[in-house]
Amino acid sequence: MTPRTMLCTALVLAGCAHGRCPAPASPVTTGSDVPLSEPISAPRALTVTSTDFADGQTIPMSHVFNGFGCTGGNASPQLAWTGAPAGTRSFAVVAHDPDAPTGVGFFHWIVADLPASTTTLAGGAPLAQGAVAGRTDFGGTTYGGPCPPPGAPHHYHFTVYALDVPSLGLADPPSGALIRFMLRAHTLAYGRITGTYGR
Repeated sequence: MTPRTMLCTALVLAGCAHGRCPAPASPVTTGSDVPLSEPISAPRALTVTSTDFADGQTIPMSHVFNGFGCTGGNASPQLAWTGAPAGTRSFAVVAHDPDAPTGVGFFHWIVADLPASTTTLAGGAPLAQGAVAGRTDFGGTTYGGPCPPPGAPHHYHFTVYALDVPSLGLADPPSGALIRFMLRAHTLAYGRITGTYGR
């Protein structure tokens, strides 16, 4: 053991004396039980539905990615929501696969600055004027459908966030990480519908 190592060990032991040793940081958790797209603290008050698939059911091929060995239609699904709290000034939508083998999941669709009057998004339709699309993990700003590696089906969370600001005020197109950071500061409530897909 080198003198430097001995000194570091002594400092650690001294810091842990009398039960003062800090608890280790919690690891980053992925998986369908703790999606990284979920805000830190906000009620799950919105009800999100889709005419294209029911919660917990398989996402149709019309919404599956077209590439990387998948041959779907790659159209965004229809989404609708109710239950936004008073004070909602805009909405954001994030589609996230927490089961992707990346350590942080995979973000398929990120949209912000939807007007507070919005209660539905038509399937495959372009975004309303004023909405902002963030860069997904595909590298673009448009919807990218499911295309997991062969194996067990993945879970795809389509989460709608009710926000307390009319706009996140971000340059177009913002990074997905920046939009998600801002969501954690402005989310009043959220809701989610989850579809699955495997191959």
